[in-house]
Amino acid sequence: MRNITLGLSGLTVPAIAVGCMRITSVEKTEAERFIKTALELGAFFFDHADIYGQGECEERFAEAIGMNPRVRESICLQSKCGIRSGVAFDFSKEHILAAADGILKRLKTEYLDVLLLHRPDALMEPEEVAEAFNILHNRGKVRHFGVSNHNPYQIRLLTKYVRQPIVVNQLQLSITNSSMISQGLHVNMSEQDAVDRDGGVLDFCRLKDITIQTWSPLQYGFFDGPFLGNKKFPKLNAKIDEIAAKYGVSNTTIAVAWLLRHPAQLQPVIGTWKISRFAECVKAAEIKLSREEWYALFIAAGNTLP
Repeated sequence: MRNITLGLSGLTVPAIAVGCMRITSVEKTEAERFIKTALELGAFFFDHADIYGQGECEERFAEAIGMNPRVRESICLQSKCGIRSGVAFDFSKEHILAAADGILKRLKTEYLDVLLLHRPDALMEPEEVAEAFNILHNRGKVRHFGVSNHNPYQIRLLTKYVRQPIVVNQLQLSITNSSMISQGLHVNMSEQDAVDRDGGVLDFCRLKDITIQTWSPLQYGFFDGPFLGNKKFPKLNAKIDEIAAKYGVSNTTIAVAWLLRHPAQLQPVIGTWKISRFAECVKAAEIKLSREEWYALFIAAGNTLP
């Protein structure tokens, strides 16, 4: 597995992260086999969130991997907090501290490598976030911090108060959900693709050395389903299949390779718990698409060029 540096953390991590939101969809023995295979493939970075299964996903993971000090030191663990069921979002100091303690207890670990704030909180008081981060960092409970689904100004507001660098921003990105890329190609144009929906977050993160982790890298819409093999995307699938045949790999591999080709050093978070499909995703780290192939896929997905 090819590795990348995670933002300004100094951590060397796999180019592909394991998303654990669906771990409860498989039996314990299957989860154990999956994790064992992922580690053998070099995928030792695991992404969680306290909202996934209302904490059950973290518990299931700790059980499946057989968490102990030796195992813990061989992996990177990331989780997210800030979404409260029945409330909305909560970045208060009290909630962040309580959420972090709950995550650590469920994962059976004394520390997280990375903790992300999960979706923006309109009532955020950045001074409180800074206090919470300082307490967690000083007590050794969290080593690095990041955000999810934040735009540049929300990050800048945080960093005015937060002492630790923001090392990750987890954002939705796939061939079919690539507005953060397309808007940069349509600067100063009047068409729909020129609409800036995220404040230039892609370039901002590159400027600030913040790693973008891409969620739903094989989905279209907002969890509307996979685009691979989907009749809604005939041109895209035909082009993916053509390129896959050239490289002798699956369509899944090419879809992930499209993300990895971007110079931003993206880290796709892969949510499948099927061993064969995950292995196809990992293989993408061995392929570098040509410029012509990358743009051909971008256009086949329905994106336009000025």
